[in-house]
Amino acid sequence: MPRPNPRAERVVELIQRFPRIYPDAHCELNFSNPLELLVATILSAQCTDKRVNMVTTDLFARYRTAAQYARAPLADLEALVKTTGFFRNKAKNIRAACAQLVAEHRGEVPRTMEELAALPGVGRKTANVVLGNAFGIEVGVVVDTHVGRISRRLGLSRQTDPEKVEQDLMKIVPRDQWTLWSHWLIFHGRRRCKARNPDCPGCELRDLCPSADRAA
Repeated sequence: MPRPNPRAERVVELIQRFPRIYPDAHCELNFSNPLELLVATILSAQCTDKRVNMVTTDLFARYRTAAQYARAPLADLEALVKTTGFFRNKAKNIRAACAQLVAEHRGEVPRTMEELAALPGVGRKTANVVLGNAFGIEVGVVVDTHVGRISRRLGLSRQTDPEKVEQDLMKIVPRDQWTLWSHWLIFHGRRRCKARNPDCPGCELRDLCPSADRAA
């Protein structure tokens, strides 16, 4: 008889609770098509979603296709994305990624991990964001700082490397929940389980959390 997996059992209970706690959990980057989400996710590195959304309001109004980004003067792109930080590298990657979309994918965002990860400035995390939220394709779990921190606090992973955390989560979270799972943990990290001052007394998951009242 197989031994029970306490981590998997905890995930089952969390999946029952999260929809009640965060019924509106979703990707907080503003986008209306896969290209916009790709660009916004590249910009989100080391930057808040709120700041990215402020920047992309003007950016998306000016550039609507991959070809337009590919032809854009680098100085213009840099000026538009400057407040997201690391703006020179981000502008360069956006233009290069869009040039590759034009050259290899007829200007369309591809729907596979391999093709997305081959684009400049796009790693596994960004590819997971685009695949899960733009296309509904569950290939992996997005592991940002919130997801990594809360996975450790909830005893679901001991890893600090995002890809190792992702592998741990993929073993215990049902595949059809991978994208939503990340949204739940991100919402929880931003609203309740903050890095420095987690609200353990008010936390709806307190009884499930091995780190309750001693999270740091």
